[in-house]
Amino acid sequence: MGLRPSIWLMKWENQTSGNRLVDWLLRPASRFWQFASLAVLLGIAVSTSLRENWGSDNAFVVKAAETLLAGGSPYEDKRFLYLPSAVIMAVPEALLPHTVLRWVLPVGMSGLLGIGWLAALRLFAVPLRSRFAVCGLAVFALAYKPYVNLVLIGNWTAISAAALPVALLLARRRSWGAAGLVIGLAIACKPMLVPIGLLFLFARQWRALAVAVLVPVGVSLAGALMMPSPSLFFTKTLPFLLQGQDSYALPWDASPIAVLPRLGVPEPVAVVVAFAGAAAGLWGAWRRWRRPDDADQGELRLVETACMVMLAAFLVSRPSFDHYLLVVLPLLLASGVRAGSMPRSPWFWLALTPQVALVPWPSELAHKRRAFKDCATLCGLAIMMARRALRSGRVTLEPVTTAGSPPRTEPECAATPAESASRTAF
Repeated sequence: MGLRPSIWLMKWENQTSGNRLVDWLLRPASRFWQFASLAVLLGIAVSTSLRENWGSDNAFVVKAAETLLAGGSPYEDKRFLYLPSAVIMAVPEALLPHTVLRWVLPVGMSGLLGIGWLAALRLFAVPLRSRFAVCGLAVFALAYKPYVNLVLIGNWTAISAAALPVALLLARRRSWGAAGLVIGLAIACKPMLVPIGLLFLFARQWRALAVAVLVPVGVSLAGALMMPSPSLFFTKTLPFLLQGQDSYALPWDASPIAVLPRLGVPEPVAVVVAFAGAAAGLWGAWRRWRRPDDADQGELRLVETACMVMLAAFLVSRPSFDHYLLVVLPLLLASGVRAGSMPRSPWFWLALTPQVALVPWPSELAHKRRAFKDCATLCGLAIMMARRALRSGRVTLEPVTTAGSPPRTEPECAATPAESASRTAF
């Protein structure tokens, strides 16, 4: 007799072979794999430095800092879309020679992504010398196309990808004030992590929230006082950003608000669909925060709530590029050591398939139509996270044997929470 899909998925996620795989991944990696993984990451950085279009996104920020140093207003350039604080943060880059920056920037992008990966591993107590830790980021870099794209263009999304895992690690250790400082500094560079303020609200960490707000506000005020015509941010940059930019960014914008009209859906309908999905995601994040799991020590709850908040924001942000998902994916991948986590589901890997390198997609989905694949991945992950957040906690049924009877499953008396698959390493 066949099994329903939900029953099959539950068996797939909880099967013993999955735990054996995790145990194998948590064993120490040999020196060969350590050097091989390092070679992969450095090879990506070096090959990026040799390309002509390296640092294309970072160039807008560096140009803004150079304009400030020359006495002009950075917001004369409509492509500079960050807060005034980002101009101050970019001054060190503007002082570096172009040749030095060519080699430093890709390594810096890779280093920031590596920091996020290590923090995510520490959050789930994964040994840093394990096969999972050593080889995981290298395999991810080779298989996941937006990783190479982010290193190539030098977008400051990498700062958020490092800051969010570090902040969650600090929050898990009850250093909420330090977590707020990390988030505030990341927002000062790029306001991508503004939605994480909801996590501080859920946790009622008012001081941490105040720090996360006051740090970018204070640095932005200092930057505004240093530049001429800071009001251009409100009169020129902000309206341009709220309109979703223009045809320059549209082909790569993966938000449903931009993609659905390109597929023939009226724009008002696309806006309603995107905001309805975001609202459902935020409700799911609240429900997930309110539902601690007995088998979890708080890490999975913290990560899934934060990731759900960010995915909900990506559904309605304009634009929403492919590399935005690098903010949440390292955290979700690291959570795979826990039973019942998202990477234990085959649907998680199916949602990532459009972003996998070397997959022979039709030519119609290449280049300027790549956003269709990016939107599919974004929506797939958001739907999965919302489904997990809104469902009730699961239990694992164990067989109960009574005298004179064969083994049987007794749901009422034998239900026990699923155990964690991770090891304590710190």
